[in-house]
Amino acid sequence: MSLVKTSLLNGIAVAVKVASALVLNKILAVYVGPAGYAIIGQFQNAVSIVVSLAGGVVATGVTKATAQHFDDEAKQHAVWQTAIRFSLGASLFAAVILLFVGNSLAQWLLHRSDMSSVFVWLAFTLPAMAANNLLMAIVNGKKEISIYVAANIFGSLVSMLLTGLLAYMFGLYGALVAFTINPAVAMLSTVAMVGRRDWFKTKFLWAKINRNALRELAGFGLMGLTTSLTVPVTYMLIRNYLGANLGLTAAGYWQASWKISEIYLMLITTTLTVYYLPRLAEIKTAEELKTEIYKVYGFVMPIVVAGAVIIYILRDFIIQTLFTPDFLPMRELFSWQLTGDVIKIGAFVLAYIMLGRAMVKLFIFTEIVFCVSFFLLTWVFVSKWGLQGVAIAYVVNYSVYWGCMVYIVRNEMKKMKNIAEAKSI
Repeated sequence: MSLVKTSLLNGIAVAVKVASALVLNKILAVYVGPAGYAIIGQFQNAVSIVVSLAGGVVATGVTKATAQHFDDEAKQHAVWQTAIRFSLGASLFAAVILLFVGNSLAQWLLHRSDMSSVFVWLAFTLPAMAANNLLMAIVNGKKEISIYVAANIFGSLVSMLLTGLLAYMFGLYGALVAFTINPAVAMLSTVAMVGRRDWFKTKFLWAKINRNALRELAGFGLMGLTTSLTVPVTYMLIRNYLGANLGLTAAGYWQASWKISEIYLMLITTTLTVYYLPRLAEIKTAEELKTEIYKVYGFVMPIVVAGAVIIYILRDFIIQTLFTPDFLPMRELFSWQLTGDVIKIGAFVLAYIMLGRAMVKLFIFTEIVFCVSFFLLTWVFVSKWGLQGVAIAYVVNYSVYWGCMVYIVRNEMKKMKNIAEAKSI
């Protein structure tokens, strides 16, 4: 499927997701306030880490392997079966751990010991979350865009309705519980839609672990684990640092600005996942890779730049519409935050090549180095420029990251050309 057609179909899901996120954002802003917003950010990052440890780390590998073995269903099934076994085992293990450490996590992450039971909810819904992630990864790898779009639309609507209702009824606690329930509910619709396809049967999902498939997924598992640990942990450390030095409300302002970035960048990030990653798995030559990079840049960068400019111009209106007047101090973050968004997407177009071509060591190294540097730059810049320092750190960090990606991709393309020349001799 073409980049434009994929983006148009995916745009429908993104439009629903953005609309749902905007409505939900307003509800949360009203019922939990800036400080509660910071706590929600901490919990969402914790959920992300736990889901990854519960098998989510192999989802990217499942997508890539499913797309790569498009002409060999036996290999596809082996990958699915291995991933399911691994994910369910890991999710059950992680669930047991959560039941034992929930109190400590509530005190450390949420600064609220009375919220410990949300980790019990998370423990019981983990297997369903893991199953939904893998089903969506399979759908993506099979390029079943209609199912992918429909499942995302349903998930967005469920998230908005359930989180909004529980936040209205139970405040911050209700919102946190909803974040654990939403993916499990979404799984039901995903199963219903996938079950109608001829290529999907439950027997394709359950068998012994295949060693070859496990080796194929191992590299992606390591890359996924690295991202799933380093990125959320970095954000949690930054919020803790901001909370300790500038107050929890200031941390909430940064979380709110980050949420705006997430919302308007959804079209780009999901297109990279739905179209670009499977496409990279199919590319064999350096020239083909170069053409694809330019095509993706030509599509995504004008959208990102236009979005950033519009949001900056309308920043006061956006803050008061999506949040409340209590969030107005966050306006000082917009210029740097939006600049960082543009630079980050530019870097991500190249960084995805490390995923698509299974460049495990380089991916892990750069993820760790630039997550550490983001926190260290925040620590230095916040001490000089206050809250604005975290947004400046974002720009500086991703500028260097983009330069690093340019160097890595150029080297990879040279290797591809040398291999092609050697084969032709």
